[in-house]
Amino acid sequence: MRTIIFGTYDTAMHPRIATIAEGLAARGFDVTECNIPLGLSTADRVDMLAKPWKVGGLVARLASRWLGLASRARTLGKPDAVVVGYLGHFDVHLARLLYPRRRGVPIVLDHLISAANTAKDRRIAGGGVKQRLLELIDAAALRAADIVVVDTEEHVEIVPAKYRSKVVVVHVGAPLPWHAAAGEPSADSAGPLKVVFYGLYTPLQGTPVIGEALGRLAGAPVEVTMIGRGQDEAETKRAAAANQAVRWLDWVPATELPALVAEHDVCLGIFGTGDKALRVVPNKVFQGAAAGCAVIT
Repeated sequence: MRTIIFGTYDTAMHPRIATIAEGLAARGFDVTECNIPLGLSTADRVDMLAKPWKVGGLVARLASRWLGLASRARTLGKPDAVVVGYLGHFDVHLARLLYPRRRGVPIVLDHLISAANTAKDRRIAGGGVKQRLLELIDAAALRAADIVVVDTEEHVEIVPAKYRSKVVVVHVGAPLPWHAAAGEPSADSAGPLKVVFYGLYTPLQGTPVIGEALGRLAGAPVEVTMIGRGQDEAETKRAAAANQAVRWLDWVPATELPALVAEHDVCLGIFGTGDKALRVVPNKVFQGAAAGCAVIT
């Protein structure tokens, strides 16, 4: 079965679609990518909600990527299915244009997150016109797709009822490099406990909770590596200020991250208290487990 993985996704920032592609290929699907990364993170896109004057830049960038995607798609012939990658709220419409329903090619949308719920979680929209606009963007994407993929049963429940019949659950999982990074378990219990966190410091991740725990662990035989930057970073560092033994890294290249995480004993997940935190199982839980770490989340 010929399957095209389609869109402006970026697997370096969001490995979800890479895991889906690997899973399909492992089960005998003929998988081809039609991908030109947009070059904007989730944080960049959410920032545009607070600063609408930046939307013009998004439109221009998206248009240039779409021209390239349309050109590549024409060379690939007719597939049996098209899977639109994560953050594909707009890409799904291009896919639908290129593969209209009369051609009989099902469009699968990896709807890992809704735009409306992400803005709410990151304290951007807060209701009103912006929130309603994002809900309309979500609804239009769901309407354009033939199959909608989410990551948990709880996320099925927040999809509008009229689209729920075409929703399937596929857990986030971990790409193959994370499994390959796992070493043999060590019987040596000497030395400090090594703990790692990596992420974007979003409210969902609840990193100030981690910061408070680190502050309380000052002087304990625990080595902690905190990787990433983001919204709650400053608050997290203030909470952890008493612990001078924490290593803070801005980021690690995606290709190097699995091996680095595998060097630790414990991988931290998320500690947010919002509704979304109760609905998700984040990628770092699957990735940390695949790399051989114990997980706290």
